[in-house]
Amino acid sequence: MRRGGFTLVELLVVMAIIATLLTIALPRYFGSVEKSKEVTLRQSLNVMRDAIDKFYADNGRYPEKLEELVEKRYIRAVPVDPITDSAATWVLVPSPDAAAKGAIYDVRSGAEGKASDGKPFAEL
Repeated sequence: MRRGGFTLVELLVVMAIIATLLTIALPRYFGSVEKSKEVTLRQSLNVMRDAIDKFYADNGRYPEKLEELVEKRYIRAVPVDPITDSAATWVLVPSPDAAAKGAIYDVRSGAEGKASDGKPFAEL
């Protein structure tokens, strides 16, 4: 009687096929993960900038800190920068108005490096 099972050659062929498929799929997967982080970053920046504009329209001044947008319920929470995985790395751009010294006019990412289109993350 013969036992059922796989031979070493059959296992090697299957492993070679799996390795070939992984070499095709993994670069696309990691590329899509990076792309989704960039899209999330752009969306978070747009949401915060919109909240800052609405805050200014309602109060006639810019917020002093991002947490003020949360306190007044313009946003639910300060978003996490998907590139740095931290909500504390946002770069706050002060108001150009001298009377509103220290107020937040704009927000940018504190991440180093460049996006897939070649622009630095800090300029998005």
